Amino acid sequence: MKLVVQVRLLPTPEQVAALKATLRACNDAANFASVTAFTAGDRREYALRKHTYREVKARGLGAQAAQQVIKKVADAYTTLKANARAGNLGPQGCARRIRAESKPIAFRADAAQPFDDRCLSWDHTAHTVSIWTTTGRLKKVAFTGSLDQLKMLALYRKGESDLVCRDGMWFLYATCEIPDVPVTEPDGFIGVDLGIANIATTSDGTRHCGKGLNAVRHRNRELRSWSFHQLGSFIAYKAARHGVAVIHVDSAYTSQACSACGHVDKRNRPDQNTFSCTSCGFAEHADVNAARNIASRGVAGWAVSHAADDAA
Repeated sequence: MKLVVQVRLLPTPEQVAALKATLRACNDAANFASVTAFTAGDRREYALRKHTYREVKARGLGAQAAQQVIKKVADAYTTLKANARAGNLGPQGCARRIRAESKPIAFRADAAQPFDDRCLSWDHTAHTVSIWTTTGRLKKVAFTGSLDQLKMLALYRKGESDLVCRDGMWFLYATCEIPDVPVTEPDGFIGVDLGIANIATTSDGTRHCGKGLNAVRHRNRELRSWSFHQLGSFIAYKAARHGVAVIHVDSAYTSQACSACGHVDKRNRPDQNTFSCTSCGFAEHADVNAARNIASRGVAGWAVSHAADDAA
């Protein structure tokens, strides 16, 4: 499992100046490479390297930093293409999609920059990093984080780390590969019903309303990239870290079925919040009732999947 660990850098004023200059130089070169990729119409990393490497390196970047800049640009166009295909930019011909596809991708002067192990090294004992910059190698740049983050970083870090400047603070986002945790045999399931009025309702009766999420929802609507599928992915990977089973079930009729007797009738749910069974008289908040049905289907789904595994 891959996770990203965030640690905060504690650079001196002189180190801050070097880091700022490095991000500016990298993103200036990225914008040059982006224009070249857009004009040439070939956004593949190999082709982009062929067309831009010499110029990017001539802008004061080391060989490895130049490669990372070119890769960043190629990856950005790959992501744009994937978002367009997935419909995240709207249907073909809509104004938003036309704006996104009709001009080169632009990089802010302080946009994040990836570094590999040849440009960035970690000293986990001293809690410092050594990082390449356009003004020379910076050594002993202090970093800090929670005990869990620092432990995970020391044990499992692998691959690139992104240098990020946010609100005047400096961070490194490091990729860690965590060993899989065996899934333990569950002694029960909690059903989770996803909705709009209540973002999530669990079968134990807990409802998470959207009041505290309004700002986040507004921000996500401006990115238009967040979805219930993504929420499900977050739940799945967090559960996997602790060996907790997650079962995705068919939610059909869970809002109309009685979690007490199983009777299904659309009249069981007279309004958004109310569930009242027309057969047995059981009454509950509609989302809680649906979550209980989902939990029951989780139990059945687990039994079926493990019966198949045992047979194999």
